[in-house]
Amino acid sequence: MIIIYLEKESDAMKIIVVEVCDANVLTTIDVETIIEDEFPEVAVIINQCLSFCGLCRSVPYAIVNNRRIFGKTPEICLDNIRQAIKEELTIFYS
Repeated sequence: MIIIYLEKESDAMKIIVVEVCDANVLTTIDVETIIEDEFPEVAVIINQCLSFCGLCRSVPYAIVNNRRIFGKTPEICLDNIRQAIKEELTIFYS
């Protein structure tokens, strides 16, 4: 059983989850603030470990609704995350 505690009422509206390992090179940019400000439907979760040993330190990646998204640089990865979110939102709202 997973229990999720909401920090604020608006968190209940989140329909997309982006997970990032705290050891990932993607954390060199403030992906949490950038994505959550741009997409209010998204919750970014910074985890201690996503169980992809070694991958997090060498390749920028995140998991968007259980799908791994990669990029050669943190900035490219961020753009790919944005695209994945837009795809998820299209599916959700159609």
